[in-house]
Amino acid sequence: MTAMFRGATPGSPATAPASPHAYGLSNEARNLHWLLTNLVEEVPGVISVAVVSSDGLLLLSSDPEETAAAARPAKPAEGQDGPKGSSADLATIVSGLGSLTLGAAQLMDGGTVKQTMVAMDEGSLFVMSISDGSLLGVHATPDCEMTVVAYHMALFVGRAGHVLTPELRSELRKSVESAR
Repeated sequence: MTAMFRGATPGSPATAPASPHAYGLSNEARNLHWLLTNLVEEVPGVISVAVVSSDGLLLLSSDPEETAAAARPAKPAEGQDGPKGSSADLATIVSGLGSLTLGAAQLMDGGTVKQTMVAMDEGSLFVMSISDGSLLGVHATPDCEMTVVAYHMALFVGRAGHVLTPELRSELRKSVESAR
């Protein structure tokens, strides 16, 4: 059974062609890939995007080659600590920041963490809760319109959150592992 994404219109995820790396996946997984690709291509200033499961595993990346590389053990070059700037790094940062803010919210009786934003001299990082502890992370340029990025992240979460079921997360994990 195919789930229709909320807000789908002609040419949107329900009818859009899947990217080449999404073939062999369910309609829901292909639609999620399409939404992620659309977020990167349509929102000015977005550099990369990662969807991370509640246990810190990379489920989706804006770069399919990076998603596959994240599933493989890193072979750092001499003097290098890892794949700097890769989706694996973004997934690690998103997971850690999500955990840190969740802990802070619990200590402060702040309720659910909806979004975290870090502004840096050379970029911005946004983390938004999707569902069941899954997180959407966006790395953007320092001159991005933060409200526009946050708005499009909220659209992604609203459209994709209800289909990111345990079964779909499992399928996405398997696709990352099989890309090794």
